[in-house]
Amino acid sequence: MSLYAADKLIGQARQLAAEYRRTMGKPLPGISNEIALHDAMRLLRLAPVDSSVGGYDAIDPARDGLRIQIKSRTIFDESKTGQRIGQIKADQPWDCVVLVLMDDDYEPYELYEADREELLEFMDKSSSGRAKRGALSVARFKIIGRLVWSRDEGLAPGVWDNQTG
Repeated sequence: MSLYAADKLIGQARQLAAEYRRTMGKPLPGISNEIALHDAMRLLRLAPVDSSVGGYDAIDPARDGLRIQIKSRTIFDESKTGQRIGQIKADQPWDCVVLVLMDDDYEPYELYEADREELLEFMDKSSSGRAKRGALSVARFKIIGRLVWSRDEGLAPGVWDNQTG
C-alpha cells in the first residue's frame, strides 16, 4: 500500500471514528490506537516493525534504532481529570514510550516521549497499584515525559528536529 493510500485511509478512519462517537455516544473500539500509530510514525519519521515483535511498535532510524512503544489517548472533554493511558508493558523490550494525544476529531495535537528508565523509576516508587502495573494517567505521563511535537509548533527543539526527511 502506498503512503498516499495509507494517509487517505487513516483520514477516512478519523472521520468514521468521530462520526461514530457523535452518533452512538461512545468511541469505536481500537481505532484510536491505529490512528495514533500512523500519526506517530508519520510525524516523528519512525519506521514500523513487524506486528509479531513484542513490546514496541516502531523504531527510530535516526536514533540508532531506538525501540518505541506507542500509546494513545483521545481527549473528548478536557475538563475531565484522571484520564489514563493503556498499560505500559514494563516486562517487554523497549527504549521509550510516545504518547499521542488526539482531539475529538481524532486529530493529533500533542506527542510526548518518556524514557524507559524514567517510567520504570516512577512505577517502582509509586504506591499506586495501577502505576506499578504500568497504568499511568495522561497528566503523570506529561510530567514524566517531554513534549516532542505539537499541532501549533511542530517538532520540538532537540532530538526530533535534527532528523532528515
